[in-house]
Amino acid sequence: MQAMNPVGIENLILEREAIIRLGVFAFVFVTMLLWELLAPRRALSVSRAMRWTSNLGLLVLNTIVLRLMFPAAAVGIAYSVGQQGWGLFNLVDLPFWFEVLVAVLLLDLAIYLQHRLMHQVPVLWRLHRVHHADLDFDLTTGSRFHTIEIIVSMLIKWLVILLLGPALVAVLVFEVLLNGMAIFNHANVSLPRAIDRMVRYLLVTPDMHRVHHSTLVRETNSNYGFNLSIWDRIFKTYIDQPAKGHREMTIGLAEFRDARQVDRLPGMLALPFISRR
Repeated sequence: MQAMNPVGIENLILEREAIIRLGVFAFVFVTMLLWELLAPRRALSVSRAMRWTSNLGLLVLNTIVLRLMFPAAAVGIAYSVGQQGWGLFNLVDLPFWFEVLVAVLLLDLAIYLQHRLMHQVPVLWRLHRVHHADLDFDLTTGSRFHTIEIIVSMLIKWLVILLLGPALVAVLVFEVLLNGMAIFNHANVSLPRAIDRMVRYLLVTPDMHRVHHSTLVRETNSNYGFNLSIWDRIFKTYIDQPAKGHREMTIGLAEFRDARQVDRLPGMLALPFISRR
C-alpha cells in the first residue's frame, strides 16, 4: 500500500479535524461521566441540573462565538503559517517525529504560562475567576470559561502557532489533548493513591488539579498544568495534596458563594464585571 504523502496527510487533517476533536471529546466525556456516577470522589453541593445547564450552555455559546470569529481555528492557522513558511520549525530541519514531539511540548508549556498569566494579571483574573467560581468540581467545570477569556486564549494560541510554525499533526494532537485532558482532570473521580502518584509524575490527575480549585489562595495559585505535570515541578508551583483533604476542602472562591450567582449562566457572564466584596 502506498504511503500517504505529507500534503495528503495535511488535507486529511483539515477535512477531519472537527470530527476527530468532537469524537475524542465525546468519548472522554461519556467515560468520565460514567466513572463519576459509579464512583464519585466528593458529594456535590449544588444541583447537577442547574450547574450542567449553565456550564454546558456556556460551552455551546463559546463554541458558536469561536466558529463565527475564528472559522479557521488553530489547525487552519497552522496550515496558513506553514504555507507562508513562518515560525521556528519552518526555519530548522528536524526529523518529523521530533518536531511533532517538541511542538506539542512547547504548546503545552505555552498553556501553562498562559494559565499563570490569567491568575497574575488582575483584568485577566476577572475573566478566569468564572472558571474558579464553580461551587463544585466535575467534568463540566473543564468547559466552564468566560467567552471573553476563550477569545483571549484563542488569540494567544494563534500567536504561539505563528511563532513556532508547528506541523498540522502537532497542532491536532495538542488540541485533542487539550479537550480530553480538560475533561479528565476536572472529573469528580480519583485514581487509587499508588497509581495516582505514578501517573502524576507525567500527567495531571484529577486529584492533582482539584487542589487548584481550592478556596485557599496558596492552593488556587498552584498546579497550573492541564496535561503535563512537569511544568509545575520545574517552576515550583506544585502542591501534592490540599491542606484539608480532598473530601473536606472547599471548592470555588471565598468571595463568591451564592449558587444563584456563580452557577447560573447570566451570573457567570456578569461575574468579571462585579467587584470583589
